[in-house]
Amino acid sequence: MDTKVSNRRETLTGGRLSWVLAGVLSLAAVIFDVFNDRLFDAAFSLTLPFWVGAGLSAIVGVWGVPALQRLKTGQVIREEGPQGHFKKAGTPTMGGILFVPVAAIVALAWVRLSGELSTIDRTSVVGAAALTLAYGFIGWLDDWQVLRRKSNKGISPRTKLALQIGFAILFCAWAKVTPGLADSEAVPFPGGWVLPLGALFWLLAGFVLVAESNATNLTDGLDGLMGGTGSIAFLGLAAVVAPTFPGLALFCAVTSGACLGFLVHNHNPARVFMGDTGSLALGGALAAVGVLANVLFGLLILSGLFFAETLSVIAQVGYYKATKNSEGVGKRLFKMAPLHHHFELSGWSELQVVATFYGVTAILAVIALVIR
Repeated sequence: MDTKVSNRRETLTGGRLSWVLAGVLSLAAVIFDVFNDRLFDAAFSLTLPFWVGAGLSAIVGVWGVPALQRLKTGQVIREEGPQGHFKKAGTPTMGGILFVPVAAIVALAWVRLSGELSTIDRTSVVGAAALTLAYGFIGWLDDWQVLRRKSNKGISPRTKLALQIGFAILFCAWAKVTPGLADSEAVPFPGGWVLPLGALFWLLAGFVLVAESNATNLTDGLDGLMGGTGSIAFLGLAAVVAPTFPGLALFCAVTSGACLGFLVHNHNPARVFMGDTGSLALGGALAAVGVLANVLFGLLILSGLFFAETLSVIAQVGYYKATKNSEGVGKRLFKMAPLHHHFELSGWSELQVVATFYGVTAILAVIALVIR
């Protein structure tokens, strides 16, 4: 009986955090639209696509989560992870298929039906959606192999990286030859300063696509963490690119809403995990918009939390190797990497970590918007 009461309280707490996030993001979208006189403009509003994406994603999840359970897509928990995570074994994964296609389809349909958006706006959304689905496909392959092998090892890291690089090259080649997209091979910074890179811009763009997708993949380690931080980051990016690329802003707003709709089923305690299908796709989507709209510095600010997670893994591995003794055993810089696990093992609850990371991402989104 005590366990049931405890679980109910935890559910209400996780649900309450999700509702607070939904309210804050909805208010932020409305304020941005009112301030820019676009609230009821279907072609340029952020609020309308945000709500549509959230509603459809949540509805799809009502049907999709039980379907994933019937298909026995239960998550395999890695043995070296936090001990408290073993109770999550068997929770359906591959949940990205429940909201990533929703975001892509809604955004594509919306820009196609809108007569006010330019051809380049429509083209940019097609490219961003295609890259998102391509990276989601890589994640699906990885999730499928994990389930097929009944272990936490999917496709090999080399294969995954090769696919990421391959799709990144195709995307950059398409963007380079498409007039109106990333026409400037220079990175703008606040204050009007510009860093001209020439052909090196595309090398940077490819790196951003691969690095961002891996960063969001590493961040997806706690119930509701990537879903919530992703929703915040996408809405922030929507506001950043809205003045120059309204089509991409609409794509970001729909994706933000889709993440929030997925959070209905993914908040602590999660009924479904997004898996690599979702996390790789979200990173690819953020990077695609950053490259096409040429807001790479703003994207770096927005993604600060995701890259902190990545750097924690790099630092952990590097420090361990550098401090190996004669027996081949090194020291650890963190209790566990990525960073969210370090906080967990330091005594924070999952909800404390998730709520704090939401707050950090929201602050970074505001900074990115202010300095755009």
